[in-house]
Amino acid sequence: QLQLVESGGGLVQPGGSLRLSCAASGFLLNNYGIGWFRQAPGKEREGVSCIRSSGSVTDYADSVKGRFTISRDNAKNTVYLQMNSLKPEDTAVYYCAAAYGPGCSNVQTLYKYWGQGTQVTVSS
Repeated sequence: QLQLVESGGGLVQPGGSLRLSCAASGFLLNNYGIGWFRQAPGKEREGVSCIRSSGSVTDYADSVKGRFTISRDNAKNTVYLQMNSLKPEDTAVYYCAAAYGPGCSNVQTLYKYWGQGTQVTVSS
């Protein structure tokens, strides 16, 4: 069964950090670009970050630049999103997705496999 599973979400205070993981089973991530997306209550899902299959290209939404870092360990078939200096507006369900190809994009229709999401709540 092909699936992506996110983990690492939780409740954190403003200014805190979390590291999200996206693990694949049933297929190898090293052939796919991976994106992280998030959806806050009452809002549309938006792109947060992406990484090319080789890891050579990354991209970030303006709202998270300088605070979030995406990385991948193809040997572990896992992609990570390190989130630092978290703000209440980062509160959302975070999803990882594997693209149809190796590229990096924030266009959601270019993604083939999606995880079930992990909740991140930033609150004091």
